[in-house]
Amino acid sequence: MADEHSAQIPKVKLGNQGLKVSKLGFGCMGLSGVYNDPVQEEVGISIIKYAFSKGITFFDSADVYGANANEVLVGKALKQLPREKIQLATKFGIVKMEANRVTVNGTPEYVRSCCEGSLKRLDVGYIDLYYQHRVDTSVPIEETIGELKKLVEEGKIKYIGLSEASADTIRRAHAVHPITAVQMEWSSGLAKLRKK
Repeated sequence: MADEHSAQIPKVKLGNQGLKVSKLGFGCMGLSGVYNDPVQEEVGISIIKYAFSKGITFFDSADVYGANANEVLVGKALKQLPREKIQLATKFGIVKMEANRVTVNGTPEYVRSCCEGSLKRLDVGYIDLYYQHRVDTSVPIEETIGELKKLVEEGKIKYIGLSEASADTIRRAHAVHPITAVQMEWSSGLAKLRKK
């Protein structure tokens, strides 16, 4: 893919640890049919490559999207792109999603096993930004972040993020290791609920 045909999307810094990403990112969840029918693998790969050709370098996935299928798809697309120009985010922590209930796990053992699984599915040597997808309130956040800090020290992840976390949780986590990004869900369904 020729760089001269790529659009230029400005970069922004996330946190103060050095991570720079394209101002516009691409959430890959929909490619694996979380809220819709999944696309065929070759279509998903072509969509990711097209987004990159338009200047998007920040791609977001999660182990729970498509029951691991999304990470596999993203990994295959990355093989056709210059990895050094991509900022890859993925998430762990959701064990099971049911209609009205989400089961989460933030134990150090689970953190590590999820990271190893994601690295294998994505077929990469490191993850740029690794989020805890939902906070496990039965495990002190300091323990979860402590294990993530070890993964940073080992070079398996570069930066740590939290998703759907309270301000207090973010402060406590940040005291263990800098938190680079916080992700909050926003959807049209949520917007409609808030208007009521």
